[in-house]
Amino acid sequence: MLTERDRHRRRVVVHGLVQGVGFRPFVYALAREAGLSGQVHNCSDGVEVEVEGPTPALEAFVASLRPRAPSMARIVAIDVTEVEVRGGSEFEIGLSDSAPPGRTLVSPDIATCPDCLSELADPASRYYRHPFVSCTNCGPRFTVVRGLPYDRPNTTMADLPLCAPCSAAYAEPGDRRFHAQTIACPQCGPVLSLVRPGLADVTGQDAVAESRRLLSAGAVLAVKGIGGYHLACDASAEQAVATLRKRKGRGDKPFAVMVADLPTARQIVHVSPAEAGLLADHRRPVVLLDQRRQRPPGAPAVSASVAPGRTELGVMLAYTGLHHLLFGLSGDQPSPRVLVMTSGNLAGEPIVIDDGAARERLVALVDAWLVHDRPIRIPCDDSVVRMAGGIELPVRRSRGFAPMPISLPFAVRPALAVGGDLKNTFCLAEGHYAWMSAHVGDMDDWATLQAFDAAVEQLATITSVRPELVVADRHPGYRSTAWARRATRSPSPLHRGPAEQGAHPQLGLVQHHHAHVAAAMAENGHPPGEPVVGFAFDGTGYGNDGAVWGGEVLVADYDAFERIGHLRYVRLPGGDAAVRNPCRMALSHLHSARIGWDPAIPSVAACRPEELTVLERQVRTGLGCSPTSSMGRLFDAVSSLAGVCHRIDYEAEAAMLFEAAARPAIDGCPDPYAFSVVSGVEGLLADPAPVLAAVVADVLAGVGAARIAARFHLAVAGLVLDLAEHVRARRGLDTVALSGGVFLNAALTTLCVKGLQQRGFRVLRHRLVPPSDAGIALGQIAVAARRDSSSHGITTTEGRADD
Repeated sequence: MLTERDRHRRRVVVHGLVQGVGFRPFVYALAREAGLSGQVHNCSDGVEVEVEGPTPALEAFVASLRPRAPSMARIVAIDVTEVEVRGGSEFEIGLSDSAPPGRTLVSPDIATCPDCLSELADPASRYYRHPFVSCTNCGPRFTVVRGLPYDRPNTTMADLPLCAPCSAAYAEPGDRRFHAQTIACPQCGPVLSLVRPGLADVTGQDAVAESRRLLSAGAVLAVKGIGGYHLACDASAEQAVATLRKRKGRGDKPFAVMVADLPTARQIVHVSPAEAGLLADHRRPVVLLDQRRQRPPGAPAVSASVAPGRTELGVMLAYTGLHHLLFGLSGDQPSPRVLVMTSGNLAGEPIVIDDGAARERLVALVDAWLVHDRPIRIPCDDSVVRMAGGIELPVRRSRGFAPMPISLPFAVRPALAVGGDLKNTFCLAEGHYAWMSAHVGDMDDWATLQAFDAAVEQLATITSVRPELVVADRHPGYRSTAWARRATRSPSPLHRGPAEQGAHPQLGLVQHHHAHVAAAMAENGHPPGEPVVGFAFDGTGYGNDGAVWGGEVLVADYDAFERIGHLRYVRLPGGDAAVRNPCRMALSHLHSARIGWDPAIPSVAACRPEELTVLERQVRTGLGCSPTSSMGRLFDAVSSLAGVCHRIDYEAEAAMLFEAAARPAIDGCPDPYAFSVVSGVEGLLADPAPVLAAVVADVLAGVGAARIAARFHLAVAGLVLDLAEHVRARRGLDTVALSGGVFLNAALTTLCVKGLQQRGFRVLRHRLVPPSDAGIALGQIAVAARRDSSSHGITTTEGRADD
């Protein structure tokens, strides 16, 4: 028998993603297995364990925490201290710590696990056909959290009391739902309802059955999910898809679709092993995949209106019990096998999460609402990813990813970076962690600004970051920058500096393309003080000379950058009008390259006579034009020249269609176009005139768009390689960072990465955050908030500090 001298007690604090992932039940079982006494509870820094017993057993217990932890846990650090022996023979799960917030990690929302899906389909289970089935291994997390620690009273489940059987499961250490905060069953909710204008509401299983019937009949439904409402319809029904597209004012922008399982996905799209892993993992993102031209017998149809003119299709697997019920279980009437599942919002607005707002704002879009009474704390759109060169490339980082932090290669002071105005995400950071928000949207709508406020408040609550610095883009007209200025002028518990100082946070402004390059550096763990060759290719960014930048070559570290090259300036006729009309951008490029506007050129033919007259005057005189070095606008221009896309309904449509045209023709294309590179007063100038001349010659000779697109992609990749070699020869730099929205182009990214690596360069590419403006908040943090940088990285072209 052990004496008190043989017993020891240790306090073990486990830091990381350890709340809401079944970590306390795991610790309970591990301690009981080892015969140890004590308790485990959530605390402000993660999970705290006090464990008592003989030294060998204690050491074995601590050593087992990492290797045996639940699959969703992410342990960052384990602190162990010796404490006074208390005695006792039991181990229990205690009440959560009510101390002031510390630093812990909140889990993203997790797709329904296989065990819960089995119960969903098992008539003998009390979770049979329950849309909200979940356990410690799955279910909503981020979107239901109101505060920390992660316990039911701090979630939107707080007002749904547990029934006796659920309470018993919650308290039973051997149950899979032991301390599962989102536990629920048909007796204790949430409750599902189908709401139809002029008809009585239908609830429970009848609501799902009637929803399946409506979808099969061609209706459009608003379906309340984990992070907001979806708009759903039968993807095989041309009329239903066309109706949804018309009601939403979607233009030709593709819809994402949902299928029940991986075998169904394989029937409509090509799925590589890596892509299958992406589709089926716990995050369940939308994955952009090549559509099958010839589908196997019995494969479901997908209307051409789902993704007009696109060879790719965005596909996701069902990730909640409700989704699986919409596809039907054994014995159900046949239902659609592929559903359009697009964000429930009006064009330009954030996804709707409030039930009242859904009834009001979506009334013109849908025929019925499938709702439930579990509130959504914060909107969280579906994430979108694609593969580029066999590596995951984020397009939209949201559900399933947020709010997982990104480790920084250096410490930063508490800071908030507000990102840009398009595809907005923001970032909170402190120490070695940066928390990127879920997708917010374009900051040109009042509803989006309100959603931004709520999202900042929630993420600050669960991260306990109180910013001393608010960082924004240097663009004087950005709404995000105006928000940052207001936040630094008015006192707020959320945005103030250290409480004892009572100070407002400082304002930092970071150049757009420096932030792009810094984001790629930071997510790859690149150390400070080691410059890289940064290629920042996008559509629009405010340059330090007031021009519209977007085809930039920078030598940069976190503290400063030097613009050593760029795409030659061309006039942007009419600003946004040129963005919406790639044919106008094409004519401006032709004028700059001194190439005549032959009526046989598709871009010329696409313009009305009066439009040509105005354009000619604009590009000749510069009236109403801004100079731009944008690579994104060059892609648009050549897309139009090749006859692919002249007018766009959504951002980057012309470039996306142009990439789709290029992909099947790139392999084996022997003759890429070539840019001219010359030294100018402002550094290296990449002149597209030779490319444009060759494109026009091919067009007039009847060469197909696919061949032109392939030659152009190879030319841009060749330009990147040549400029990287040029800088390496003069500066000795062999690390290259690729960032900016143009590098969402998987074909271009693959070409650049492969070519650079073959020439011995280390390549920093995006894997964790999108290369578009959806990732620049991370770069803003990295530039402006580094603790050991005297200038905090807020730089001009020459690298001077500038606030």
